[in-house]
Amino acid sequence: MTLTFSTVRWKHNVLRILPKFALGLIFVYMYCEYIIYYVTQVQCGWPVLTKPITNDEPLFVMILADTHLLGSRHGHWFDKWRREWQMHRAFQTAVTLHNPNAVFVLGDLFDEGNWCSNKEFDEYVERFHRLFKLPEDIPMYAVVGNHDIGFHYRITPHLENRFERKMDSPPVRLVTLKGYHFVLINSMAMEGDGCRLCSRAVDEIERISNVFKCSSGSSLCKGKTKLEKYSRPIIMQHYPLYRESDSVCTEPDAAPLPERNTLFEERWDCLSKESTEFLVDSLHPRAVFGGHTHHSCVVGHSFAPTPDHKLEFTEYTVPSFSWRNRLDPKYYLVSIGPEEVKVSKCGLPRERTLQVTAILMTLAVILYIKYFKVNAHSINYKHLAGKKM
Repeated sequence: MTLTFSTVRWKHNVLRILPKFALGLIFVYMYCEYIIYYVTQVQCGWPVLTKPITNDEPLFVMILADTHLLGSRHGHWFDKWRREWQMHRAFQTAVTLHNPNAVFVLGDLFDEGNWCSNKEFDEYVERFHRLFKLPEDIPMYAVVGNHDIGFHYRITPHLENRFERKMDSPPVRLVTLKGYHFVLINSMAMEGDGCRLCSRAVDEIERISNVFKCSSGSSLCKGKTKLEKYSRPIIMQHYPLYRESDSVCTEPDAAPLPERNTLFEERWDCLSKESTEFLVDSLHPRAVFGGHTHHSCVVGHSFAPTPDHKLEFTEYTVPSFSWRNRLDPKYYLVSIGPEEVKVSKCGLPRERTLQVTAILMTLAVILYIKYFKVNAHSINYKHLAGKKM
């Protein structure tokens, strides 16, 4: 069989172009699956504390909420794989770039934690720790959410104990890091109906409240247990504190209209007014962080527990860290000093940005190869034209 000159040249061009095209596609894949997370997140850093720090050193914590890892009941396997890969890459990049002292996850770690069997739950926990793996010197603290064990009246002792045991997350927990104090709270235990779970949580909050009173030198102290160093605590929970709606939220990534004006249902969308007042009066927080709504919100609170004392603090609602819940997932970097709590909100690339970037870069590779081929052909022609035959 005799090959024509055009066939030989076509095969030669294909063999010459294919390696370049393959390398181009590999670069596109590496950029869209790895590098873009660094490009996006390197623009976000720890907020600067403005007030002087003497013997104390600042604490740097990373906060995310509502990861909603899919279970076996909902979602296509590809969507499940894709979203988890994105969260894994984004989280690992964030930890590498920012190197926090600790990480807090504010509830709804799992999407089907209140429905799944023990075997499925064990797989859930294993997946979570694999996707959000941390160096041994960086602790992670998980706060339970309604998707992890159910809303209040759907919680059973089995569901409650399972999450508490596997994720080391009791209804109320006091955590101290570098002398700064955090109170982690199960929002569904703040129902106020005197149930076993609620009674356990209330008793622990009152015990912690007394520890803070004794540590601050209050005359209301009833006991001897004290902290080495007193400072007002930071509350970490899944629900927001009581508010009528998200209409008070003015952040660019707050809930969209008209959803923003939808009235909240107490004990479902936020804590009840009574539970909010109980927490504030008991713990005197200097900041509160929550999740649950999947949207951002910053609210300034002012309480007057006594006529001669006014308590002011800021509450932050952390947007969801999952692309299933938001087009633009977010997380917080929080710098904490003796007198300040400063917050930076860090965004992840949008899904559409990833798709458009991949398309544009692939087109750029094709155009480059086409230009390279035409340019190389022109050079070869000139080279041959200059030779004497």
